[in-house]
Amino acid sequence: MNKIWKLSVIIVSVVKEFIVEKFNIKKMTIRELIDNQRDGWSLDQRFYTDPEIYQLELEHIITQNWIFVGHESQIPNEGDFRVINVANESAIIVRTKDGTIKAYANVCRHRGSLVCLEDQGTTRRFSCPYHGWVYNLDGELTAARNMPDDFDKSDFSLFELSIDILYGLVFVCFSDDPPSWKGAKKDLEVPMKMFDFENLKVAAEKTYEIEANWKLSIENYQECYHCATAHPEYAKMHTLMLDDSKRDRVQSHMLERMEECGIENIEIDYIDTKARDGEQGYGYSRTALFKGRKTGSKNGEPVAPLLGKFSDYDGGASDFCLGPFTFMLAYSDHVVVYVFSPIDHNNSECRIYWLVRSDAEEGKDYDTEKLVWLWDHTTHEDKTIIVNNRKGVESKYYKPGPFSGMEDAESVYIQWILRELSAKI
Repeated sequence: MNKIWKLSVIIVSVVKEFIVEKFNIKKMTIRELIDNQRDGWSLDQRFYTDPEIYQLELEHIITQNWIFVGHESQIPNEGDFRVINVANESAIIVRTKDGTIKAYANVCRHRGSLVCLEDQGTTRRFSCPYHGWVYNLDGELTAARNMPDDFDKSDFSLFELSIDILYGLVFVCFSDDPPSWKGAKKDLEVPMKMFDFENLKVAAEKTYEIEANWKLSIENYQECYHCATAHPEYAKMHTLMLDDSKRDRVQSHMLERMEECGIENIEIDYIDTKARDGEQGYGYSRTALFKGRKTGSKNGEPVAPLLGKFSDYDGGASDFCLGPFTFMLAYSDHVVVYVFSPIDHNNSECRIYWLVRSDAEEGKDYDTEKLVWLWDHTTHEDKTIIVNNRKGVESKYYKPGPFSGMEDAESVYIQWILRELSAKI
């Protein structure tokens, strides 16, 4: 059924292009589309369907910003590696001999084959499966058969990618000149230490492929206007489903307990465009769960040992935003990391990591099934509504509509995207 749907979308797109060309119908330029975008309204259809716009996003947004690729505890020893794919790019993240973590483009310097085909593992070297070129953990070419006498292996190391670590969280950027994390490292120091991010570990990791443009996936995450309708289990515990005025009235039980539970009341407004010039955007806030709920689980009861400086459950959950693709929900006993990335202009991926204390033991201190249940269940629900959204957006009857007061973050996000594109065309 999905193949039939994809084929029909391609046919409709081809027919539209034929009609435009045949009857000389003027097609708005991307600049005109951006200039005509109404503030506080959803995007024009072409921002989700036009391959030319997607190519601009690839060049000027997707490869120019940081994306989370794992916790440093996932590659603790020499030779441990992970491979992360983002759109057309693939990165190898590896622990080298001197203990540092490096990232390389997963592209052989001979004829461009992927070098590493495994998602993760441990190795002493990387050997290209096509013609056998061999690279060490520092990305240096160490073997290449039957090359000319004047061939210099030192000229053909793997391309090194930008990498940075924020309190144990590993980020990669496919740009040689990435945004700085200077402000984030300074301003997020207190909340990061409250949860002791450096001493967490990944207890579970899942990937969800979504048949929709990447912006539809992130826009859905950015707003909770849909939560009461689409997520009945989530709506039982999270006050984010309420509008601001109602939510403010139910915060008191959390605010009263924060100090005695070892938590500071901090809020850092996240808007990418407000980040200092040349820096990556970030933000932090803590919101109450409904009274009686301690954490994000099926019944609101604890699922893992308390994190960091927490001495008890304050009945809240913290939201972290780290750049345009990485979002975290930090409960008192575990952290859920959401990472969105495109596969192509019609498909995207959501990768979720569940983090617990590094000394927590599976089967004793936490049950993985109970730990992941809420956000695994919610993400499957999200997949359904995002794909339904995509199908409607691709209809000839789709027209942009106005945002509600509960979609402010989504509105700000797409305005940021438009400004980034506008600066490059």
